[in-house]
Amino acid sequence: MLMLVLTLIANPKSRDISTDLANEIASEVGINTVDWLGDGCACDIVLDEAASNIETVVGEMIAEAPIDLAIQKMEIRKKEVLIADMDSTMIDQECIDELAAEVGIKERVAAITAKAMNGEIEFEAAVEERVALLKGLDADVTDRIIENRITLASGGKTLVQTMKAGGAYSALVSGGFTTFTSRIAAMLGFDENRANVLEEEEGKLAGTVRKPILGAEAKVTALNEIASARGLRPENFIAVGDGANDLPMLQLAGTGVALHAKPSVAAQSKISIKHGDLTSLLYLQGYRENEFTDG
Repeated sequence: MLMLVLTLIANPKSRDISTDLANEIASEVGINTVDWLGDGCACDIVLDEAASNIETVVGEMIAEAPIDLAIQKMEIRKKEVLIADMDSTMIDQECIDELAAEVGIKERVAAITAKAMNGEIEFEAAVEERVALLKGLDADVTDRIIENRITLASGGKTLVQTMKAGGAYSALVSGGFTTFTSRIAAMLGFDENRANVLEEEEGKLAGTVRKPILGAEAKVTALNEIASARGLRPENFIAVGDGANDLPMLQLAGTGVALHAKPSVAAQSKISIKHGDLTSLLYLQGYRENEFTDG
């Protein structure tokens, strides 16, 4: 019989899953055993496939508590490839907004970014519009931005390094720019990175981006190319992102996770994590906290 697993996940800083709540949920769905993956932070409850309305029932039981839940098939739960978005996923910022801050137009550019990430405007056109506003900016500004204003998202390095220790491959695939992804990928330990290329003229940004622009379809292409090169299928991937341009990738991957995502993206994704950090992707695969490593 094909088994299902219900995973409860909380933010590791608050660890809001009590033993009483976990046991109450297990009892409600007719299960006697709770398997703790991280104390107060994550647990598994293996389900009878025939059980119905579990997500609704458990959702009502956790109500407004800062706890995420996911129901998955046990089969092929642990993945062989991580494919991740960068901006507002592996880092806490949107790099193009930080570039715009250098020329005093962050709010203007951030408004366009928000619309693009929520799927309100076409992604590729939004990239071109925002990049054009950066014309004349010093091309070496990236180092200063990364040093002073970019922060790595909580749990990101642990996610990448723990999966690497387990033999997995990792790819950072962004609609942002290679000047950032190359550095962020190295900091976190990704095996490869793909992104758009900002064109330069005499040490300044030219206000253009090399074609073709890497958007939603390019992320799907990246997943398929990596799968083909490694003799895998999309179901062997776990993908994470937050924007509309990530959605096709999230829907194609075996486990697609919308992390602190825009509402329209969360609503259409297989799994939505609203409270946990990037270590949630490890718990979703059945990793235990005592297996975590930062490399």
